Amino acid sequence: MAKGYWIARVDVSDPEGYKAYVAANAAPLQRFGARFLTRGGRYEAPEGASRSRNVVIEFPSYDAALACWRSADYQAALALRQPFSTAEVVIVEGYDGPQP
Repeated sequence: MAKGYWIARVDVSDPEGYKAYVAANAAPLQRFGARFLTRGGRYEAPEGASRSRNVVIEFPSYDAALACWRSADYQAALALRQPFSTAEVVIVEGYDGPQP
C-alpha cells in the first residue's frame, strides 16, 4: 500500500501564537502514524512562489493522511494555526511503481 503525504507551504505571522498549534497537532499526528520528513529547514525555490516554511509529513497510507486531516483533534489544532499563518496544503498518495 502506498504511503500518504501532507505537503504544506506556510508563512507564520506570529511565531508565539503558532506554538499552540504545534503543541496541539502532536497527538493527532502521532495517533495516525505521522512522521516529519521536512519541517522548515533550508530550501531554495527555483520555480514559482514560495513561503517561509515547507513541511512534508509521511503517513503509513493515503487513507491515514486523510483521516488525520479530517479528525476532530486535528481540526481543533488547525483552528489554532489559522489566525497566525497562511498556508497551502495538499494531501497526496505516494508512488510505489517502477522508477527510472
